[in-house]
Amino acid sequence: MIVLIIVLAIIVLVALSVMVSYNRFVSQRNSVQNSWADVDTELKRRYDLVPNLVSTVQGYAAHERGVFEEVARTRSAAQSAQGPAASSAAEGPFVAALGRLMAVAENYPQLKANENFLQLQATLTDTEDRIQASRRFYNANVQQFNRRVQSFPSNVIANMFHFQNAEFFEIDATQRAVVGEAPKVDFSNITAGVYPQQSAQQAAPPAAPAADTTPKTPA
Repeated sequence: MIVLIIVLAIIVLVALSVMVSYNRFVSQRNSVQNSWADVDTELKRRYDLVPNLVSTVQGYAAHERGVFEEVARTRSAAQSAQGPAASSAAEGPFVAALGRLMAVAENYPQLKANENFLQLQATLTDTEDRIQASRRFYNANVQQFNRRVQSFPSNVIANMFHFQNAEFFEIDATQRAVVGEAPKVDFSNITAGVYPQQSAQQAAPPAAPAADTTPKTPA
C-alpha cells in the first residue's frame, strides 16, 4: 500500500512538472510572437513612411534615379519578407539603400531646410529608435525561449510537444558590411539651415573686452 502511494505521488509530481513546464513554454512562445508583432508593426510604419520621403527628395534631386529605384526595390523585398529570418535578410539591403537616399539629401541645402523633409526625417529617426527597442525586446524573449528548448530537462518537454527554436531578428552577417559602408548622414546642420541667425549667435565666441586707450596721467 505504501509503495503504491509513493508510486502515485511520483506520477502526480511528474505530471505536475510536465504541466508546469508545458504552460511555461506556451507563455514564452506567446511572448515571442507578441514581441515580434511589435517589431513588425514598426517595420511597416517605416515602410509606409519611405515613399513620402522618396517623393520629397525627388522634388530636389530627380536625376538620382538609381538611388530611388534601389530604395523601391529593397523596400518591396523587405515588405514581402515573412518572419524574422526573412526580414533579417531583407533589412540589410534596404537600410543601406535608405542610407544612400539620406546621403543624397545632404547635397541639397534647400531640401534640408524643407519643413516636410524635416518632419519626415524626425519621424524616421523616431521609428528607427522604436524598431531597435522592439528588436532588442524580441531577441531577449527568443534567447530565453531557445535556452529552455535546448536545456535539460526542459528540452525533454520541448521535444515531446514539438517546441522548436525561435528565429532571432538580426541583420544577416553577409549584409552587415554593406550597411556599415552606407553613407552616414549628419543632420546637425539642419538646425543651422532653418535658424541660421540663432545658430550663428550660439556658435560665435564672446567678444573680448575692448582695450582702454585713454592716456594715463603720471602720478
